[in-house]
Amino acid sequence: MKVDELISVYRDGLLQDTLPFWIPRSIDRECGGIFTALDRDGTILSTDKPVWIQGRFSWMLATMYSTVEQKQEWLDLSHHGIDFLQRHCFDSDGRMFFSVTREGQPIRKRRYLFSEIFAVMAFAAYGRSSGDKSFTQKALDIFNLILHYHTTPGLLSPKTIPETRPMKTLAMPLSLVLAAQELRKATDNPLCTTVIDESISEIEKDFLKPEFECVLENVGPKGEFYDTLDGRLVCPGHSIEAGWFILAEARHRNNDPRLIELGARIIDWSYKRGWDEEFGGIHYFKDAKGLPPTEYWHDMKFWWPHNEAIIATLLAFKMTKKSRFLELHAQVHNWAYAHFPDEVHGEWFGYLHRDGSLSTQIKGTMWKGPFHLPRMQLYCWKLLEEMRADIP
Repeated sequence: MKVDELISVYRDGLLQDTLPFWIPRSIDRECGGIFTALDRDGTILSTDKPVWIQGRFSWMLATMYSTVEQKQEWLDLSHHGIDFLQRHCFDSDGRMFFSVTREGQPIRKRRYLFSEIFAVMAFAAYGRSSGDKSFTQKALDIFNLILHYHTTPGLLSPKTIPETRPMKTLAMPLSLVLAAQELRKATDNPLCTTVIDESISEIEKDFLKPEFECVLENVGPKGEFYDTLDGRLVCPGHSIEAGWFILAEARHRNNDPRLIELGARIIDWSYKRGWDEEFGGIHYFKDAKGLPPTEYWHDMKFWWPHNEAIIATLLAFKMTKKSRFLELHAQVHNWAYAHFPDEVHGEWFGYLHRDGSLSTQIKGTMWKGPFHLPRMQLYCWKLLEEMRADIP
């Protein structure tokens, strides 16, 4: 597709399709926050609220305010979500719940720190867009709390019994890079770059396995490989996401060549590992040794790995100028846009069978909300505008 045509796909998809699906129908004007469990046509299926998606949407709206248009509605709705987080989603220990009722009563608190990760992003983006530095400070406070819990043994329940098989997951260094990159946009605190450096180093040193040409989901404390079902697990969507976060960091550092090579290599390996040569699309899970994965959804096609791959391949092409990334971008873009968008009610379906047929028509869940898709649309729209400016 021509650059201008592709820009229209992403820009118009975001502004005329994705956002209108969620706004105003998902906004809870009575109790605050947003509903995410939506049927195909936007009908509310449950009023329980996932905390991390409250943060994700607040981040998205504040980011659009600062990068697309200073539209007061977006800033107000970002604050609407953050206000719900402040009033209802923090526990007495400073940590956050994972899900709450419509009114904000706690339902579940997980041992993971993902609610906090996306709260950092939301508060930082709102602080930057509104100019209110108290929100930036709140983001920094939550970030420090995350680091305290993440680095202090015993504060969080371990993933496995450490005396038998200590294990850590890719999700944390991946999430720390993302949160620190967003926080850095709002503050010049050097802690952000320190955490980014340490997290990228951890991904490269411990999770990247050249012998398998993949990034593992689970490893030992020092990167030990466990030849078990969990130890061989690869989630191509996660590792592709890690790759483009690293490329984004390379851009921030004046196109750092080492980070460009690392990020592009991760995207290359992960895409190759995940792409379904028979039906197209990206598998959810693979095994590092090519053995059968055990998760029953391993060969399903979820929306978000495709969103991440569309960003990653386009960014990799811009950063490396290697045509194969442009070919991969066209491949994953075309497959995703042929299968996920709902031409009747808008937005994207989230869950497809391996052959691309629809598994469920639900548009929003505790896991799927207005984040991966609109982030992809915004990022690719703006990246393509940069690329268009480079064309003689």
